[in-house]
Amino acid sequence: MERNAYFDNARLILIFLVVFGHVIQPFVDDSQGVNTLYLWIYTFHMPAFIFLAGFFAKGAGNISYVTKLAKKLLIPYMIFQIIYTGYYFLIGKDGWQLEMFYPHWALWFLFSLFSWHMLLILFKKMPAAMGLSISVGIGLIVGYFGEVGHMFSLSRTFVFFPFFLMGYWVTQTQIKWLKHIQLRVAALVVMAVVAAAIYVAPDFNTGWLLASKSYSTLGLPEYGIIARLMVYVTSAVMVAGVLAWMPEKRSKLTVLGTRTLYVYLLHGFFIQFFRTADWFAVNHVIDLISLAVMSALIVLALSSRPVQGFWQPLIEGRLSILKNKYRGHDGRTKQLGEDASA
Repeated sequence: MERNAYFDNARLILIFLVVFGHVIQPFVDDSQGVNTLYLWIYTFHMPAFIFLAGFFAKGAGNISYVTKLAKKLLIPYMIFQIIYTGYYFLIGKDGWQLEMFYPHWALWFLFSLFSWHMLLILFKKMPAAMGLSISVGIGLIVGYFGEVGHMFSLSRTFVFFPFFLMGYWVTQTQIKWLKHIQLRVAALVVMAVVAAAIYVAPDFNTGWLLASKSYSTLGLPEYGIIARLMVYVTSAVMVAGVLAWMPEKRSKLTVLGTRTLYVYLLHGFFIQFFRTADWFAVNHVIDLISLAVMSALIVLALSSRPVQGFWQPLIEGRLSILKNKYRGHDGRTKQLGEDASA
């Protein structure tokens, strides 16, 4: 079956925003405009990614499905946890000594994604409204426990799970409903209001959007549950608004949306090197545009076929791209030999 261009376009745009957000993060303290853009992106880009992951989740609980997920997610997690440990050591970055189950930087997503699939086995048996209510309740309550933090990516797993579960229950027809012109106009208004709110409240702690810290750590030990509930509502509305504007037509770049895992796992080599080298600065809007172009180039490079072929054994545990390349080359060589002897 032909893939749905809408979802691949959405993945491609979201992975660009992931890379761009990581690129501009070091400059948020120096510019209110950059800080606003950074926080605005973070209100929706990971929740939207997680929502789409849930949309395509099957929720099967048989041993073969679980084993397949473990090979797809946990093995690459462990491989890249080791690789990033060595890489951080080489570039002199602090934190390279982290234990295996304290995910390096962006690797939390793989661990959490596996956990969401496991949780789905239980939650799919509940009525949708009940399951979503319980998942939101858990996400709100865990903020009171400092022990639920970075290890095993527990905090993010519980806090972001409602978006995964919401994606599982939403239908393609309901997503298409977001394309109505009235809703698209309303989405623009909402996104503009959120951006304005962030701009006038620049001291908003990014920890609320990263979902990895307790309420006490974030400075609201008693009323953090209210703040997180507001973040839930804001992120849900932003996700709907952004999805309303994702393009539906297939383009030459659409296929790159099928390779976002490669970009996600590999772009950290660039980002961490840039941060350690301190090569860039944002002093003008042109600098920001240049960083956006650089982010797009990183996405294009890391989703290219040669990069995919080189890293496929570690990321997918397969050699299909290299084998097909070799077979194609071998076939062309044989054909040339036959033509020469004819």
